[in-house]
Amino acid sequence: MNTRFARRMSAVRPSTIREILKVTEQADIISFAGGLPAPELFPVEEISTACERVLRTGGPGALQYGPSEGFAPLRECFAAESRKRGIDCTAEDILITTGSQQPLDLVSKIFLDAGDCVLTESPTYMAALQAFQTYEVHFVTVPTDAEGLIPEALPELIERERPKFLYTIPSFQNPTGMTLTAERRCKLYEIAARYGLIVLEDDPYGALRYAGKPIAPIKSLDTEGLVIYLSTVSKTIAPGLRLGWVVASEEIRRKLTIVKQAADLHTSSLDQRIAHRYLTDFDSEAHVERIRRSYGERFSIMDAALRETMPPGFTWTHPEGGMFLWVTCPEGVDTCELMMEALKRKVLFVPGRDFFPDASGQRFMRLNFSNATPEQIREGVGRLAEVCHAAVAPLAVIASL
Repeated sequence: MNTRFARRMSAVRPSTIREILKVTEQADIISFAGGLPAPELFPVEEISTACERVLRTGGPGALQYGPSEGFAPLRECFAAESRKRGIDCTAEDILITTGSQQPLDLVSKIFLDAGDCVLTESPTYMAALQAFQTYEVHFVTVPTDAEGLIPEALPELIERERPKFLYTIPSFQNPTGMTLTAERRCKLYEIAARYGLIVLEDDPYGALRYAGKPIAPIKSLDTEGLVIYLSTVSKTIAPGLRLGWVVASEEIRRKLTIVKQAADLHTSSLDQRIAHRYLTDFDSEAHVERIRRSYGERFSIMDAALRETMPPGFTWTHPEGGMFLWVTCPEGVDTCELMMEALKRKVLFVPGRDFFPDASGQRFMRLNFSNATPEQIREGVGRLAEVCHAAVAPLAVIASL
């Protein structure tokens, strides 16, 4: 059958992570691949109670259509959380979305035309690349180092490329786990304000800090309405609720609301009310603190296991929060090939290639530590180390010739 798909589909790469997740359904697989929160930390009992209370006290409203902007009491909750993070906003500044993935598509719809440029970190979140690719854009990457994106590189790129926006994950970045320093956030915003550059700030992990001092979002510096701030409850409550929020200027928020209406009319009324009831009736801060402690412990266990077992030449990041670390392999190691060998040993990771717009990054891998128990982390890293030792052994022989 000669199905005539839209031209834009030819540029969209499938998600390696979504394909890998199919394999993780096997019981004997230890997965460091997906960006999944720890399921044993989900507040199941509290959510169950919140759901019962919502349906008992306001069932018809919870099952009815709702406003595109979102359930007003939940907008108040998200505004309060944003203010706690340092962002000056009210409930009127909030648009509730279906997760924080949806606004990546909505922002693309209101800003991107075919051929436009998007600036990203290198590497960056692969599902953001997917969202932007759908609109036939080209990517230009901003150099990064151990302190995140290098702002001094922006002026030349802005003047040469005329990008529509910069996409950045400044806190515990996916995939590297790195955090943009406070000084660089100020410099980045100063440059954005000078050039009128829109900054799309994605912050799904910022609440998950387990070491170091908190750093306010770039949006906290925004006096010109240039920063579009995204966050979510997927990592602090549960991803199954599919709830996120946007803080943006009135002009941008109004456009986002229009395209959201065309996409899904509104985010699930039931999910919104359940989340509101949970945030109102239960100690959500204590719950987030439990997540922080657990993820900090799991990172420490993975870091120790990597130090004990990995061969020389492998290095990795040391995040102060979030769910990921980023491994740099020796030259000559292709992590796509490494993944196939790892699969034979029943352990999974995500190869680095898909986090780069140009599909480079063959010598990198992302490891997730939030969705494995301490025992699984130790065993899985041991299996991975065996694969890595086998991969570098021929390289050592070649180097000795």
